[in-house]
Parts: sequence; C-alpha cells; structure tokens
Amino acid sequence: MELVLAFLCLLSFISLVLSVPGHHHGDNSTHHHDYCVLGAGPAGLQMGYFLSRSQRDYIILERNAGPGSFFQKYPRHRKLISINKIYTGRQNKEFNLRHDWNSLLSDRPDLLFQRVSRDLYPEADTYPLYLSMFESELGLKVKYRTDVGRIRASDLAGNKSYILTDQHGTDYKCRVLLVSTGLWVPEQVDFVGSDLVEGYESVSTDPEEYKDQAVLILGKGNSAFETAQSILGRASRIHLYSPSPVRLAWQTHYVGDLRAVNNELLDTYQLKSLDGLVEGGLEDIAIVHRKEQFYLTLSELLDGHDGNKGANITAENLPGYHDDNFSLRQPYDRVIRCLGFRFNFTIFDGLARLPHSTCARGRLPAVTAWYEGRGTSNLFILGTAAHSRDYRTSAGGFIHGFRYTVRAVHKVLEQRYHNNAWPATRLSTSQLLSWILKRVNEASGPYQMFGVLGDIILLQGAHCEYLEEFPVQALPHFSALSGRRISEHGLLVVVMQYGLNHTNTLGPGRAESEWTKAWKSNFLHPVIYYYPTLPTEKDMRQRPVGWPLPRPNAVHHMVEDFLTEWDQPISHSQPLRRFLEYCLKTDLRAFYAESCFRLSLTNHKPPLFCRQGYLNKEGFVGNSHLWQHAREAGLMPAHQGSVIPADDGLFSEYLPHAGAAVTSTIDFDL
Repeated sequence: MELVLAFLCLLSFISLVLSVPGHHHGDNSTHHHDYCVLGAGPAGLQMGYFLSRSQRDYIILERNAGPGSFFQKYPRHRKLISINKIYTGRQNKEFNLRHDWNSLLSDRPDLLFQRVSRDLYPEADTYPLYLSMFESELGLKVKYRTDVGRIRASDLAGNKSYILTDQHGTDYKCRVLLVSTGLWVPEQVDFVGSDLVEGYESVSTDPEEYKDQAVLILGKGNSAFETAQSILGRASRIHLYSPSPVRLAWQTHYVGDLRAVNNELLDTYQLKSLDGLVEGGLEDIAIVHRKEQFYLTLSELLDGHDGNKGANITAENLPGYHDDNFSLRQPYDRVIRCLGFRFNFTIFDGLARLPHSTCARGRLPAVTAWYEGRGTSNLFILGTAAHSRDYRTSAGGFIHGFRYTVRAVHKVLEQRYHNNAWPATRLSTSQLLSWILKRVNEASGPYQMFGVLGDIILLQGAHCEYLEEFPVQALPHFSALSGRRISEHGLLVVVMQYGLNHTNTLGPGRAESEWTKAWKSNFLHPVIYYYPTLPTEKDMRQRPVGWPLPRPNAVHHMVEDFLTEWDQPISHSQPLRRFLEYCLKTDLRAFYAESCFRLSLTNHKPPLFCRQGYLNKEGFVGNSHLWQHAREAGLMPAHQGSVIPADDGLFSEYLPHAGAAVTSTIDFDL
C-alpha cells in the first residue's frame, strides 16, 4: 500500500512539473509554451525563424488563414514602396541586403524575396507569397485561424507569464509573449461629420468611379498620396488636408515620409493644375452634407448644428461666407480619410495592458530600448508596432529595419532566459582596424537601423570582443542584456548616422568630401564613440539633441562617401587608425615581415602588429608595390628586395583595409 501511495505521489509531482509554463502539457483547452508569437506577419515569422534555429519551444498564432494578411489588402492600390534592388554589382550577400528591403534573415542564401519578384517596387500580392515560402521551407510552427481576443497576465512572485484566449475559448499560456500584430486599426479623428467620410480601408480603388469628381483627402502621408495618384487622371480636382506640411523622404531620410514613387500630385499642385495641399487642424473642422455635396467648414461656425442635417446649413455656416478667399470654399463630391493605422490595444487586459507611447499621437505602445513593453515584463513588441523607439528617426517600423531589431530581441531572450551571452568575435587589437572597415563597408544591420543598432567593441588590452548590432540606447543595461562585462579599458561604439545639419539635400554644398571636416558630413556615414565606462541612464537622458548616444570622451566621424565605400587609405583608413591609436594608446600601423624584422632588432618594444603577427610567425611578405613604397620611405636600402616575391593577393586586399603605413621610425604624432 505504501508503494502505491509513493507511486501516486510521484505521478502527482510529475504532473505538477509538466504543468509549468514552457512545457507542452495540459487539458484540451490550455496549451503551454515557453514563447508565444502573436501574428504571422514578417516580424512574427522572423522571430519564429530565430526561435526555431535555437530549438526553443514556441508557437506562432495567426488569426487569418495565411501569413502576411495585412499585405492581402494593403496598400490598397497594390504597389509596395519598399526597394527591391537586385542588381548591385556586388556578390556580397550581406552588402546586398542594404538594398533589399523585403527579404527576411535566414541561413538560407536562396530564401530571398527576389525569388517571387524582380521589380524594383513589387506588387503587394507577391509579399504573402514570399512569407508563405519562408514559413513552409523553414518549417516554422504556425497555427492559423487562431483569433486571440484577450490577453491577460499571471503574476506569480513577480514573474509574469501570459494567457492568450482565442475565439474558441482555448487558452495558450506562455512564459514570454512576443507581440507582432503590426498596425492595422485605421486611425480616425473625431469631428463633426466624421461619419460622412470614407476610409482608406474601404474606399473604391477603381479610378473610373472618380471621373470628374472633386475629392478632399484628409492626410498627407503615403496612403493619402497613393490614393490621390491613382485617381489623378480622373478626378477634376484633388485637395489634401492635414495639420502638417508634406514631408519628403528624400529630404528627411525617413522612409515613412512621402516617397517619390507616390508624389506625382506635387507636380500638378506646383504647376497649377487644379490640385493642391492645405494645412489645418482636423479636430476643429466639420464636414457637412448639403445638396448632394460635402463642404469643409469649422465646427465653431455650425452653432450646434449637426453636419448630417444639410437642410439646416446656411451660407453663414461656411467659411467662404466669412472669408471669400478661403482655400477650400468649393464643395466636394467625396471626402476620404487616409490617416494611417494604430496598434490594437483593446485585447490586453489588466496587468497585460500596454501603455501608449508619447510619440506618433499615442498610436504605438511604449517599449524599452530592448523592445520590452514598459511595465509588462516578459512581453516584447516586435516589428512595426515597436517603432516608438525610433519613430521618424530610423527604419524600425519597416521590414528592412525591424528584421534586425527582431534579431537583437532574440539575443536578449537567449541571454535572459537561457544564459547564452550575446555572440562576440574575439580579435587581437591589431585586427580591429580592418574589422571595423569590413563592417562599415558591408554590414546591413547598422546601415538600415542607423542610430539605433551599433557594434560594441569591448577593449581588453591586447585583445577585444566585437559584438554586432546592439541597441545603443540600451547601453546603460549592457551587461544585463548581453551577459558580457566592461573592462577598465572601456569600449567603442560604431554606428551609422546622418548629419545634424539640415541642408538642401539636392542643393550645392549638400555633401562634405574633405576628410578633415568629416564631422560636417550630412549623409549617412560611420561614427565611432569611445567611452572609458558605460554611459548611465542619466547620461542617455541628457545626451545632445539629435545624438543617438551621450557625449563621449572621444568621437570620430568617417567622412561621408558618394559611393558609400569607406575604404580609401587617406580619407578613411588612416584617420580611423589615428583615432583608434589615441583611444587604445598603442601603435596600430600594419607592417610586412621585413619591416617587423628590422623593428624587432632595433626597438625594445616593436609595434603591436609585429608582436601579434610577425613574432608569432604570422608575418606578411611584401609585393612589388610595397617594396617600392618601403624603399622610397627610407625603411629599406635601395638595393634591398631586388628579388621581388609574387604578389600576395590576400595581403594586397588586406592592406588598404588595415590602413598600412610604412615609415622609418616607430614614433608618431597623434
């Protein structure tokens, strides 16, 4: 009997263990997973790939029948504005991702968007096709037709887990919740007559329906201009109205602003062909329906009248009565709302409720620098919905940006929940210069997520650790998020930045070409920050306006380059080498074997490059060009090197990246 009781106790204990979140066990109405990913759009599938690769227990829940359902409907006129530049003249796959804005990241070099479209601006229908291919070929765990309508938190001893309930009453209990639902709720503004307005989400896309009609569009973003452009050849006049002037992406460097592919109406406006843009507030307007047409007026002129009751509207209720030169005094046949989208906050209950961000009119949830919801531990926001971290400053709201922030979040998850430190490459200090040059010339993550993701270099004397694509605004929490420590030698941060000088992006003097004035660069260029210790939260809050990081002990700008190739010895390599030498307090010049041999015989402490290379039997043999350079510099006698060795392709390729300098003395002036 005692044996039976012991056996029953053991079964009870096993059942209790298996019921802990993170294990697949439970009754028919509850499923347990370590990770729940809500939404099978590009961000959800991207996270699914990383979770699958690391062999984690996860499930992706999607309310629709296939991935990327947003793209089944939007953009309404079916043309994507994300660049699909296939032909770059380069074979480097990492470099090519700088100009491929649609592919997701994977270890499959063939799993690129170009398999479904080779158009520079692809058709929207191709994107769900690509996502389906990505999901099926990688075998990701997605459960479709699962509409989660409620999310609540379970807080045990301060450790939150999350319970998701679908349309059938089935619960999914998750240790970590990753929300990648995007923005799909149409943004609306409440004003008198707002119910008379058609929405971008439902308006007809047949241009013939707008023949000889006057159309008022509320909004001046890409959806507004996309709508206007589709009817430009049919409508009699098109006016766009919103509080802010139009912002052009090629001026602001923000890809969410108006793109050239949608801006034909600017021509018809500036060339006076009946179309135009007007600024004004939305909350104070009123749309009134009178004699089968719509008038825009001010709510204060209605004297309490309902805009739907057109019979009660008189001329005195219209602005044109008070200002006969009022821009929008003529009536319209249609009024269309194109104000973008907002995050769906309604499904989050109680402790799972997400706060609204202070930017983007509160349309986005507030998140930390590592994309965890503020006040909702173990709940992370992915993709477009996480754009509050870099709203209007970088590309985190778009696929070519958030594919990298998703990867960064996965690295945070691996450290926090599985004790796997942020991946790092260990380098000898003499290799640092060439490694930085390689990254700034190839890496796609910092290039796309400029000012947000940066490479962190942990200095450790003769060696360093190189961490890629860390969220730089999370630097005060670096050790906790990465699992790595800062030594007394400090750290370097490598980021890509646009200049802070607001110049005419197409005017004269728009670019800086002199390397001695690199800090004046206006276009995207690498910037390296040196800190002896980690910046604090206070430092981050008090950083200069427009800076991604606090003021460092030393900073180096690499001058902008028309070709975005930072590989020239005088303009790029040598200034960077001098900066690194200043920060590391060591000589980083590169030498070939003959030079190291002489310096080793004539100096008590040869240069670092020689100590870590030649003296470790890893020296280089110079080619004819380098031998000639050495003789002209006086390092070698003119008669030495009469037998010229064959060109070493590896070294000749390495030298310009390393910023090799051959001189007759080890002393140099910083």
